[in-house]
Amino acid sequence: MEKSKVITSFEFEGYRITAYLGVVRGITVRSRSLIGNIAGGFQTLFGGNISIYRDLCEQTRQESFEIMMQHADALGADGIIGMRYDANDVMSGVTEVLAYGTAVKLEKI
Repeated sequence: MEKSKVITSFEFEGYRITAYLGVVRGITVRSRSLIGNIAGGFQTLFGGNISIYRDLCEQTRQESFEIMMQHADALGADGIIGMRYDANDVMSGVTEVLAYGTAVKLEKI
């Protein structure tokens, strides 16, 4: 499935939804390493963008997105509607990121 076939709205312009295949999701659980925490701590002393944490967050979102796409592919989906992210702390320093949406079959209008 193409990444362009994943949207946050609930309809695809130019396509008709022919079937709803159910919720698809991708979950990633990540922790910050000791070295990452030290480097992040130094970056917070100077203020501004804390790139080490930004990069970790971006990698985690991308991984959960890819897992969600694999789940949709396994169902034979042509697209995903209503895509969202959610994040929760599992414990101190450990975060879960969830990408989810509804897998659909599409027909070009």
